[in-house]
Amino acid sequence: MTVLSVCGAVALLLMVPVAGRRVVGQRLTRLGGAGSPTRNARSLRAVIAAASGLAVAGFIARWWAVPVGVVVGLAVERFLRRIEPADVRKARVRAVADLPLGADLLAAALRAGAPVDRAAAAVADALGGPLGERLERTSRSLRLGAGPPEAWAHLSDVPGADRLISAAIRSSASGGALAGALRRLADDLRGDRTVAAEVAARRAGVLIVLPLGLCFLPAFLLAGLVPVIVAVLGDVL
Repeated sequence: MTVLSVCGAVALLLMVPVAGRRVVGQRLTRLGGAGSPTRNARSLRAVIAAASGLAVAGFIARWWAVPVGVVVGLAVERFLRRIEPADVRKARVRAVADLPLGADLLAAALRAGAPVDRAAAAVADALGGPLGERLERTSRSLRLGAGPPEAWAHLSDVPGADRLISAAIRSSASGGALAGALRRLADDLRGDRTVAAEVAARRAGVLIVLPLGLCFLPAFLLAGLVPVIVAVLGDVL
């Protein structure tokens, strides 16, 4: 119990500086300083990993508990590092959902005669959100003279946008050709979303059936096969 108390106290002492750094980071962020959400998340992961290792070491309370606690702490830190933050996942899902509409709006703006950079800026203002921010960076890069591969690379982290980037690079010399490619791309993206929804629905049906099968299979074995086996063994023996 004494070891557990010491471990808990150490974990609390580790959490206090992180909380202070978090408050300072938030103030620096408001002032335009170097407060970084990534740094805060990294500090929080370190605190959780350290607390987990200390808790395991305190629970074992043996001389070999220290290396076990270190291994547990490293494993927890690596596991937490692989978990996608909720805000990142939400932004990615919204960007993927806005991508077909963004392609349609870009095609409409280009057919209306707008240059590519102004069309991207107009669509960014209309959409907003994570996809709008990326399109705004793309428009700014094009206005500053960046090449199409460099400018459209701002969309590279959006799933499904690779085809939009390829079409924009291929059709960089002709806005009309890009408009047609974007219109076809929007239709393809909606079709892919429909297929993905159907696959997810079928997968959900399979996942629902599996627990039922795991529940009925032991009952079938006990009620159907075990009596037959017992009767055969009784006759043989």
